[in-house]
Order: sequence, then structure tokens, then C-alpha cells
Amino acid sequence: MSAVTQHGFAPIAGIRPAVLLLGTFPGRASREAGEYYAHKQNQFWRILYAVLRTEWHDPAYAEKLDLLEQRRVALWDIVGSCETDGSADSEIKKPRLIDLSGFLREHPTVRAVCFNGAASARFAKRLGALTVDTHILPSTSPANARIRPADKLKIWSGVLSPYLCGE
Repeated sequence: MSAVTQHGFAPIAGIRPAVLLLGTFPGRASREAGEYYAHKQNQFWRILYAVLRTEWHDPAYAEKLDLLEQRRVALWDIVGSCETDGSADSEIKKPRLIDLSGFLREHPTVRAVCFNGAASARFAKRLGALTVDTHILPSTSPANARIRPADKLKIWSGVLSPYLCGE
């Protein structure tokens, strides 16, 4: 089966984001649902809720997006479009990257860009140096099983808390 061109989602930014979380590209479950991190085994939302010290109750997507805005978290993917027919980052062909510099100019309150996994950081290197702090976080993908969820949470919390919880 040949890969077809897929398009990612628009950024979720709110009014004054402090942190931009950058994934690589929406997986198949996310594309089908039209939602960031829709795969039930992806730990993104659970980890983020824990970092933000908010009780997890399997909220509706709109509630998740409201939390992002309230807590000054922006969300996007580094690859805006590509050829793929699957979910794995390794299946991304002919990636077209987002205008990250433009996003940061439009959102001058962003103090840090945090990559959800090494793949998104590798793509971002093609864009050159950024003018804000950058951090590579362990991927929340179910494919990243070598790091326990509790350890991922500890790392995510240690990196994000100074930007988000001290406001």
C-alpha cells in the first residue's frame, strides 16, 4: 500500500501560552478522531493532567483543550504534512515542517518548546536554533515502552513545572 499525503492539525495556542508542546505528527487514531493524542494507550493526556496537578477523569476533548488554555500550554506537531499511511514516526515520508519561528513571533509569551519525543526534536533541528528554552521529553507514545509511565511523569513534571506551575 502506498502512503498518501496527510495533513496535521492546527495549533492549539490560547491567548498567552507559556510552553509549546510539540509532537511529531498525528497518528492514525488521532487523524481519524480529529483530536491530538486520541490513541487510548498514549499517555500524553494522563501525564499532562498529572503535571498540572489536575485530577484525571477521562474528560471530553473540549475539556482537555480548555485545560491547555487555562494553564498556558500550546500544542502542535512539528510536521505539518507528510506522506504516511500509518502511525509510526519512522513511516513519515516527505515531511513538510511547520513555521515554528512564525508561531513563536505570534506568541511571544512562549518561554519553552518541549518536544514529545526525540523524533520531533530531530525534525526541529532542520529549522535551526530557537530563541526560547528547548527540552526533549520522553515520548508518551505506546511505542515508547522502555521508560515506565511513572518515570516519564517525573521527567515531564521536572521540566514543565517551572514554566507552568509557578505562574
